[in-house]
Amino acid sequence: MDARRLRTALGRFTTGITIVSCVDETGGYVGLTVNSFNSVSLDPPLVLWSLRRESPNLAAFEAAPRFAVNVLTEAQIGLSRRFASAHTHRFSEGDWMLGAHGAPVLKDSAAVFECEFHSRQDAGDHRLYIGRVLSFGESARAPLLYRSGHYHRLGEMM
Repeated sequence: MDARRLRTALGRFTTGITIVSCVDETGGYVGLTVNSFNSVSLDPPLVLWSLRRESPNLAAFEAAPRFAVNVLTEAQIGLSRRFASAHTHRFSEGDWMLGAHGAPVLKDSAAVFECEFHSRQDAGDHRLYIGRVLSFGESARAPLLYRSGHYHRLGEMM
C-alpha cells in the first residue's frame, strides 16, 4: 500500500474543521484542530473524532471526563491554523468560555457539541473517541471546509 497515494485519495473527501477542547487535570484548557469529526447516532446522540496516539494532547483527553467539539466558520481560519500548530498559548485568541458541561466552548462557531466520553478505542496509529452529546448549539454561519490539504469556502447550493 502506497501511504502517500492513500493520503492523497483520502484528502479528496471534503471535511469540516473543528477544534476539540477539554480541561486538563490542572484546570488548563487543551485543544487542537480536528477534521475527523463525524456523527455516529441520534439515539443515543453520539459523535466521533480521532487523535493520533503520539499526540502530546493524548494524556489530557484520556484524563478528561468531557470535551467539546467546536465547528469552525469560514472566518475562523486563523484559529484552525493556530490550534494545528505547536503554539503554546492557543486559547489567547478567539472568544472562549467554559461551557455548561466543563469544556472550553468557542463563541461564534458554526456549531458546538458538549460531550461526555462514551468510549475510547485504539485503531491503528489513532485513538477513536466516541462522545455522548450532552448539549449543543448552532448558528447559520458558513462552516470552514478542508479538502486536498487546503481550506475552502462553502459553495453555491445546488
